[in-house]
Amino acid sequence: MNAILAVFRSRSQTLEFISRLNANGICATAVTTPREANVGCGISARLSGSDLYRARYVLNGCSRSAFVGFFCVETKYGRTIVRPV
Repeated sequence: MNAILAVFRSRSQTLEFISRLNANGICATAVTTPREANVGCGISARLSGSDLYRARYVLNGCSRSAFVGFFCVETKYGRTIVRPV
């Protein structure tokens, strides 16, 4: 599976989620949300597809009022494809 983005409408909730992921041993970074997602505050949490199940568990303990969803990001033929997971 390709990269997974956790998209929020709040920068502070995005950064809180990244912090909690890292504290739980999941490698996550802040990245610019692709325009193709058509949502969000401009930054998202990027993580590996293999960590999606654990990330959903961590999300339960976070503020999620601004959470939009998880998206899979693929690059094919020079185009970025973003689809909900």
